[in-house]
Amino acid sequence: MNWVNQFLSHPEFLEMGHAQSKSDNNLGLGWIYYALARVNKPKNAICIGSWRGFVPMLIAKAIKDNQNDGQLIFIDPSLADDFWRTPSKVNAWFEKFELSNIHHHLKTTQQFIESQDYQQIASVDFLFIDGYHTAEQAKLDFEAFEKLLSDDAFVLFHDSIRPYESGIYGEDSKYTHTVYQYMAEFKKRNDFQFIEFEQGSGVSVFKKCKN
Repeated sequence: MNWVNQFLSHPEFLEMGHAQSKSDNNLGLGWIYYALARVNKPKNAICIGSWRGFVPMLIAKAIKDNQNDGQLIFIDPSLADDFWRTPSKVNAWFEKFELSNIHHHLKTTQQFIESQDYQQIASVDFLFIDGYHTAEQAKLDFEAFEKLLSDDAFVLFHDSIRPYESGIYGEDSKYTHTVYQYMAEFKKRNDFQFIEFEQGSGVSVFKKCKN
């Protein structure tokens, strides 16, 4: 709990719709992210997008606590601002929370899948999609890693319950979240189990069914 207290003492981690709160040291939906990664024990996790690292850090913390030498690849091109643009500052931010198992890539998913780093991924056990929140991009993000998903993989989509107008990229670049439209299509698949949580901006959790 001391780690959670330290984590939530930073205002950056009380934003972006995970139903978290400082008054009761509550990670909100973050408890689910952490718990699933503890249960799933991923060796290889992928997180696409994050404002200040709330999700990748909680997943990385779970991986660290699993003590299985797992790693997390964090993909974010830092288009909203410059927070992720300086590698030394990014590493220092993660190390502040005693996390050394996060590997950040300053790329979009489209750019990452063209890289050598992508070619070296053997499998993915945990995939969290929280990048550009359109149905089209969420679909692209998922399909980029679908063939790499392990038999017990979890796939989570954030901001996936309802439409929302976002101005995170500036007043002149407002757009509407439409991930919920892709979720309506995704739920028709019979190779995934799913459950949704409407708290905060909402998250859709899918677990791959064993063959």
